[in-house]
Amino acid sequence: MNRRMTRILPYLDILKLVWPLALGMVNNAAMQFVDRAFLAAESMESLEAVLPASTLAWVFMSFFQSVVGYSGVFVAQYHGAGDALSARSSYRAGMWIAALSGLLLLALVPLGGVVFSAAAKSADVALRERSYFDIVLLGGFFVCAQTASAAYFTGRGMTRIVYWVNLAGNLLNVALDPLFIFTFGLGISGAAIATVVSQGLQLAVLAALAARGANAERVPFFDMSSIARILKFGIHAGGYDTLNMLSFTIFVFVTGAMDPVDFAASNACFSVNYLVFAPMLGFSLGAQTLVGQSLGRGDHDGADVALKRTLLLGMAFVAIVCAAILALNGPILSLFSPGEPADAARFAKTGFSLLCFMSAWMLFDALDTILSGALKGAGDTRFVFFWMLFSAFAVWLPLVFAVKARGGGMCALWSTMVFYVVFISLGSLARWRFGKWRKIAMIQARGEAICENHADMI
Repeated sequence: MNRRMTRILPYLDILKLVWPLALGMVNNAAMQFVDRAFLAAESMESLEAVLPASTLAWVFMSFFQSVVGYSGVFVAQYHGAGDALSARSSYRAGMWIAALSGLLLLALVPLGGVVFSAAAKSADVALRERSYFDIVLLGGFFVCAQTASAAYFTGRGMTRIVYWVNLAGNLLNVALDPLFIFTFGLGISGAAIATVVSQGLQLAVLAALAARGANAERVPFFDMSSIARILKFGIHAGGYDTLNMLSFTIFVFVTGAMDPVDFAASNACFSVNYLVFAPMLGFSLGAQTLVGQSLGRGDHDGADVALKRTLLLGMAFVAIVCAAILALNGPILSLFSPGEPADAARFAKTGFSLLCFMSAWMLFDALDTILSGALKGAGDTRFVFFWMLFSAFAVWLPLVFAVKARGGGMCALWSTMVFYVVFISLGSLARWRFGKWRKIAMIQARGEAICENHADMI
């Protein structure tokens, strides 16, 4: 094997791990788009209701999902250490946390009614918002338990299993949407039911595949020490994801008070941004897994190398995609353009400026997202939580409100986001370089060799 191929192979291995995760995130984004398209055909009231209802639901659920998903970091570290029983015990602990999370989400259902009654444009829209929100939260256990099951496979590098199950679930969701929304006449409630059923299918398949592993009977049914370890690190990881989503939700609401044409351009660019950002979540999860497995083996330098390679691939991907978006800005923006010629011209001009801002911040956002995944994989979740809290709520959002108070336009508001992602990414980079993560010990492996073989499923 020549030297060039030797250098390329590690990157190919990372791509083999990451592409199912990245594509799975894109699948989820596409599914949400299809949901909204069906609801737009059903009624404008349902289309108006689904965005705030789904946003509030996922603000609540993202915390529990992230806490449960953190079981995958323990799975990765135990897998790297060769301790199959502890990896399975971490998976089972994640399922127990998912059950508790489902109960807590049920307790949050009444809160949605209070929020929607106060904020909705009409009683009809509020009723639709509450219907969607209630059903999604009632199915919260399926979402959390599916996350725990997926984390069990992802932590061991078996990401293609997760991808194919995710794809099957999303296709089922798309197939059920017209049936529940139109045929059964359930409207927005039907879209929510289709989402929950899809999550239930994914959970059933992944849990059945996980149950095929050897030595499952040797794992304690209820291991409080494993649950406590996941909660110790996972609560901060969940707080990070919730604060991240909440801060951007607040920013979107601030932009909603701007000129309608500028707001339309902002929403269009946010739609494009999400399609670029979604794969970065896959790269972040890949970095988290690779770092976790390396640290499980006691290979701190290997964790550092894995992060650098993942960063190079992730940022190269973002740079290429953003360059393509800027080159094709006209056709892309025309998909969202208003009908009036004067508005369309201003929409295109503002939209191009915002896409330039987006390209600038996405490079640094990719840097921070992947670094945060690596820090989580090393157990440094306390830092990522408090750094997010400080950067978003003590630095960025006060700047946003100050710019708005001084009469700044949409471009001025978006420029604050560029400052924010540069600020937070440099802090995350400094944290990794200083190397405190090297001193964090998450596991004590029992040294038992991995004896499960799921190669036939991949």
